[in-house]
Amino acid sequence: MSELRSERGFVLIAALTLAVLYFGLMELMLVDSGRELAEARRFRARVVAGIVAENAVELAAHQMTSSGGLKITEDDEQGSMEAELRRTGGDGFEIVGKGKTGGVIAQDATVFVQGRVDANGKVVIDYTMHGQ
Repeated sequence: MSELRSERGFVLIAALTLAVLYFGLMELMLVDSGRELAEARRFRARVVAGIVAENAVELAAHQMTSSGGLKITEDDEQGSMEAELRRTGGDGFEIVGKGKTGGVIAQDATVFVQGRVDANGKVVIDYTMHGQ
């Protein structure tokens, strides 16, 4: 009878140990998934900020036919954007676009475009730079 009790105790200790290890593993998986979710949100916010900044540059480029400089500020459900079109010497231009995401995680991005309008009236982009 005492041998049966010692086996029961061993089985009970083994079951408790396995349960603790199992719940510890589940806790680690929950922590890791929370970290991955936060990284995914930051990545999405960076991508959206870049797209919003590019949209701002496109809006400013669309208005390029107007004389002088131009400043655009817009807000939508993705975030806020602003762009400035500056004329440089001759037929050159520079466009600086900035985007900021709305939502849980705010991210900023900038897009810089430098170009010129050639003799045929064709727009030529010489240089672009994207930044966070």
